[in-house]
Amino acid sequence: MPFTPEEIHSLPAVLSAPRFATYLAEMASDKEAALELYRWNLELSAAFFVPLQICEVSVRNSIVSAIEGTYGPNWPWERGFIISLRDPPRAYSPRRDLMDLANRLPTAGKIVAELKFVFWERMFTRSHDAAVWNHHFRTVFPNADAARTVQQLRSDGFDRLQKIRDLRNRIAHHEPIFRRNVQEEYERIRSIVAWTDQTAADWLDKVETATGLIGQKP
Repeated sequence: MPFTPEEIHSLPAVLSAPRFATYLAEMASDKEAALELYRWNLELSAAFFVPLQICEVSVRNSIVSAIEGTYGPNWPWERGFIISLRDPPRAYSPRRDLMDLANRLPTAGKIVAELKFVFWERMFTRSHDAAVWNHHFRTVFPNADAARTVQQLRSDGFDRLQKIRDLRNRIAHHEPIFRRNVQEEYERIRSIVAWTDQTAADWLDKVETATGLIGQKP
């Protein structure tokens, strides 16, 4: 649907000049073309919420299973697990994140739902190899590449989750994602889901709409 003259006049101001400037620069200062790109970016960002949600739920549930295998069902309150978490003084602290929630919430399930995405990303660090991943990685991620070592897979998982979190954060902060490789972003998300369950990854292919927007880019 084409933009009306009133929309072409008003929308750039509503979106703010600095934000809209990115789209104008991409479309050689053509306001209408820039608005078309903005709309496509908006639709693409919204479409990514489905694969991102499935990915986050899938990976955190698998990680929780691995943690429970080592520390038991009350792992959020187990001192051994708490002290295994990093606690940098001026950066994100998985330990402080968990302890804050464990002090306020009554069940592990409620804590899992509230922990930040970065918490699960940081579980894929080598500090958890001996206690958690060496024993449980292949159990909770049965479809991960059998030819690679647990350490290689865990490191790869960390790298993938970092990139997925970056995409998630850009979308959450309404930033442009039109210059990103959309197909690569989706395949990265899908691969994490497939590690746990191939059927879930195949189902995700059926319900996602993000990749279908690739050919519609202005």
